[in-house]
Amino acid sequence: MSNAWFESVAEAQRRARRRLPPSVFSALHAGSERGVTLQDNVEAFGELRFAPRTASLPEKRELATTVLGRTIALPVIISPTGVQAVHPDGEVAVARAAAARGTALGLSSFGSKPVEEVVAENPDTFFQIYWIGTREDILRRVERARAAGAAGLILTLDWSFSHSRDWGSPHIPAQLGARELLRFAPEGIRRPRWLLDYARTRRLPELSVPNMAEPGQDAPGFFAAYGRWMQTPPPTWDDVAWLRSQWEGPFLLKGILRADEARRAVDAGVSAISVSNHGGNNLDGTPATIRALPAVAAAVGDQIEVLLDGGIRRGSDVVSALALGARAVMIGRACLWGLAANGQAGVENVLDVLRNGIDSTLLALGLGSVHELRPEHVLVPPGFERGLGDTE
Repeated sequence: MSNAWFESVAEAQRRARRRLPPSVFSALHAGSERGVTLQDNVEAFGELRFAPRTASLPEKRELATTVLGRTIALPVIISPTGVQAVHPDGEVAVARAAAARGTALGLSSFGSKPVEEVVAENPDTFFQIYWIGTREDILRRVERARAAGAAGLILTLDWSFSHSRDWGSPHIPAQLGARELLRFAPEGIRRPRWLLDYARTRRLPELSVPNMAEPGQDAPGFFAAYGRWMQTPPPTWDDVAWLRSQWEGPFLLKGILRADEARRAVDAGVSAISVSNHGGNNLDGTPATIRALPAVAAAVGDQIEVLLDGGIRRGSDVVSALALGARAVMIGRACLWGLAANGQAGVENVLDVLRNGIDSTLLALGLGSVHELRPEHVLVPPGFERGLGDTE
């Protein structure tokens, strides 16, 4: 077996830390403020338990499912994440890896690769947008995604304002000019393999966001797009319903944690919701998504699909999420760590780790399919769940 292969997401994280410049690793690893929510997203899964069986176990297990009208080989989708300066191929490598493992991905409007390039590598690409600019501005981005052949649309609402980090936010330049290159030179020298990856392409890490480019203009830098987002009034539920009306295909609303807002999402006509707190990068002190999932799933029943985003590190985490009401999960940091560790092959490796973990957990539970999972297959301790906004 190749030494490049790793057997856990934790090992992918360790390799990413060794390969990436400290500021780059910190940018994708850290959460907001004290990191309370980031930590709870991961550790809450450790409070759940299973009751395994020992005989008459199924010879084969079915992991395939459907999400947003697409058949995927395992109930794991790549979550949209911003500028992926961890590897020169960025989202293109992620798209290829997802296609190779039979699953879908979300492409961030703050991503480093154009939607046209990513969809060409994986037609099961869902284009993600933030509410930035006027309705006309937003509609232009939607039409571009439609023309590129995106499989669906994701509207992210779980990123509401800027946060500091108690351990210090890394310096992220607006662009890599001579002064910034000199400033980052010591970090690059300490991480020669990362530097060599970019040297081979004869390109610097991309800090622009091509999917936010206006017609006839160059792609803006990350912070230019971020600044415009901060100046745009947050969307209303009427805005959500309007945007949904502009897209006839699958439409995922990302960032629901409350049961009452889950019902509002149903009223707005969305196809699916993702229980998400932006990976611990929004309001710190928000409960882990797995704690909020049962109440949200109960609030919508089978009216729309429910996904979960946050804290997935093992296949058993995926099984827990499915048992408590999710159709599938979305992974962000785990994917980026795999990408940093070994490019496209590293992302495929992460998906294989999760697939193997899902399969072995189903086997131990005596289940033949992910569709057989129910709440009774997970032992939930008293006080674990957080029923936010559940007034009915």
